[in-house]
Amino acid sequence: MTDFLRGVRMYWRGVRTWSSDPALMALGLIPGLITAWLFVAAFVAMVLWLDSLSNWIATLLVGDGGAHALVQMAAALGVVGATVLIVVYGFVAVTSVIGQPFFERLSFRVDDRLGPVAIGPEWPWWLNAARGVGEGLRLALVAIPASLALFLLGLIPFVGTAIAWTLGALIGGWFVALEFTAVPFERRGLRLRDRRRILARRRAQTVGFGAMAFVISAFAPLAVLMMPSAVAGGTLLARAALDEDERISLATATGDHAVGTAHEAANDGAG
Repeated sequence: MTDFLRGVRMYWRGVRTWSSDPALMALGLIPGLITAWLFVAAFVAMVLWLDSLSNWIATLLVGDGGAHALVQMAAALGVVGATVLIVVYGFVAVTSVIGQPFFERLSFRVDDRLGPVAIGPEWPWWLNAARGVGEGLRLALVAIPASLALFLLGLIPFVGTAIAWTLGALIGGWFVALEFTAVPFERRGLRLRDRRRILARRRAQTVGFGAMAFVISAFAPLAVLMMPSAVAGGTLLARAALDEDERISLATATGDHAVGTAHEAANDGAG
């Protein structure tokens, strides 16, 4: 729980880091504004179809008996929970691809303020974007079945619904944390498989950060503001997962502001 709360605080550190610089604020808002209409359209469609869909599910499960209303309510909550998981992750993934150049600059500026990092090979932005699409699809192949499982769990009235929504925030938090740490890890030459392995060492902290970002992004007006804040926070999370700040501090304290200190940290993570 301590590590989980540390991850939550790290998200809010990202908010403060981003909001303290007007140039960073303007830079980070552009991609979210571009894709916000997709996010809003998906939720409008869900609201319009929710009653008919939940009624159809309840009729399929229990017919028109006395339990129909209760099952329809549980089905509606299950549909909303599953949709939130898919839409939030989809919004994060699409905005990350569209905003690749913007979020790279934002993440790099946050990184450079905090100390040296190991720079991996530089790739054209379009290649990074293509790689981001591929990684996003790979994660979606897990996120979509997870949302279906949560929907089925949410059909259990009351207890199942509460558990499904809680698990949705935690599972969704893991997926969005992987997205928001993509840029700093890629800067160090580390890919999706490296992110999963390294962040898994601090899973509670990672999920705490991601769950906070996930919950904030579930509210449409805050989704646009959430993206750049979470990119800044994801950069802080990546540095913590790679122990970069601790190593740099140790090197400074011993009088050797280590040439290659951060490079060693990234290489240890990649190995």
